[in-house]
Amino acid sequence: MAVFGKLSTRFKQWLQSLDKEDTWCIMVTADPDAMGAAMAFKRLLSHRAQEVIIARTNEVTRPDNLAMIRYLRVPLVPWKPEMASEFQRFALVDSQPHHNPAFQDIHFSLVIDHHPVTAEHPVEAEYVDIRPEFGATSTMLARYLQLLRIRPGRLLATALLYGIRTDTAAFERSGSEQDLKAYQWLSRHADINLLRRIVRSEYLREWLPLFSRAFRTLHSCRLGAQAYLGSVKSADMLVAIADFFTRVHGLKWVAISGVCNGMVIVIFRGDGSRDIGKLAASCFRDVGSAGGHRTLARAEFPLTAVPDGKAGEFVQARLAGRRPRCLPAPVEYGP
Repeated sequence: MAVFGKLSTRFKQWLQSLDKEDTWCIMVTADPDAMGAAMAFKRLLSHRAQEVIIARTNEVTRPDNLAMIRYLRVPLVPWKPEMASEFQRFALVDSQPHHNPAFQDIHFSLVIDHHPVTAEHPVEAEYVDIRPEFGATSTMLARYLQLLRIRPGRLLATALLYGIRTDTAAFERSGSEQDLKAYQWLSRHADINLLRRIVRSEYLREWLPLFSRAFRTLHSCRLGAQAYLGSVKSADMLVAIADFFTRVHGLKWVAISGVCNGMVIVIFRGDGSRDIGKLAASCFRDVGSAGGHRTLARAEFPLTAVPDGKAGEFVQARLAGRRPRCLPAPVEYGP
């Protein structure tokens, strides 16, 4: 709290130094934590800027995220490269400049994030606050609001609450004392009925055939289980199915894979008995990006890196630690 108190003083001084005639673009890779944090920073810029927009660099397809945007009126606009010359100031929340090619050539005035900084990619901006000990960037923005004595409105409090909830998996996966304090404070101002509606918006009806395929193809693999689902329209489908299987008793970890836009994507979820971040890295880091945390991880690599394009066989072999064998051809599912 003391450290945040000092930061709030520095942050307040920085806010007071801003030119009210400036136009701002807050950039996000839209997920609940990023959207909640961006809404909070937009609130902090009120009366301190001529215009503030929140620009997303990704398509939002997950039903719970779409529900969040709808119910909480998140003012997102799609990012376009030509927008780089249309704003005087740029802010980045819940991410860092090297995380997305869209951020590469932007000069950021502010970066606030809870992901670790790497030695290869130091973060430079007028104001930088990066705290990997926190479970969510929404926690950081909620603490700024609280320490600056700004009461969040109903929709903003609900957005921040949902951001903390998703990034900590309702405190099952991670979360610090600061996350819990922020969550308790926000709960007094949030709309719990709206939050409940968003949480329950997990699946789309069009996804049900993919669940059926997952049930049919799921099989044991080194104390866990894996299923290859062929071609999918969105990686969010894989995430939803992997999350579903975490509710199966006795399943220590699961890997759900598929092909999306020429990339093979493997989504890992686990119960913590094995570090699946390390498992993902050991299986796939030589062909693409792979890694994560103890209970959730992801691997992603181009289909061109797979011998003969047999993605299912390749993923299964890597996870099982043996040579490939044939699997059925990919099947197209999804909206």
